[in-house]
Amino acid sequence: MKWEFYPNFAKIAPMIEIANETDYQPNVNLLETIAAELTDRDIELIFTDNATIQEMNREHRGIDAPTDVLSFPLKKVPFAPLGEIVISVDYAKNKASEYKNSLDDEIALLFIHGLLHLLGYDHETDQGEMRKKEEELIRHFGLPGSLIVRTEGDD
Repeated sequence: MKWEFYPNFAKIAPMIEIANETDYQPNVNLLETIAAELTDRDIELIFTDNATIQEMNREHRGIDAPTDVLSFPLKKVPFAPLGEIVISVDYAKNKASEYKNSLDDEIALLFIHGLLHLLGYDHETDQGEMRKKEEELIRHFGLPGSLIVRTEGDD
């Protein structure tokens, strides 16, 4: 982001503001490292349960089912966060167990996925750009299987 209106302002790295409604203790260093790779804007991150994310999914997407991650981008204005990412820890725990991943790895995968959506990527409408970027980041951070790849064919 260019700060031409604020010449004496230097943004060093994005801050992740976490609202945690669960007992999960996130690997904040990993999430901050991922965020810094992609943006210099702050991010709001909410960890919640399946019931809460199901309600949000129903309200915002018209889908009455829990999901793993939701993203809510904000308009680009100086000093405003990039947006909000909501992750269901319940859903992540189930997928981590199913795919034999650690919970931290599963959360990191969901965070990458949500962050790419905040940045404007959309795997439902693009020509594979989000999948390619997600796979690149997964390799870079040494994480297991791509979220998009393993969920293709679901729904």
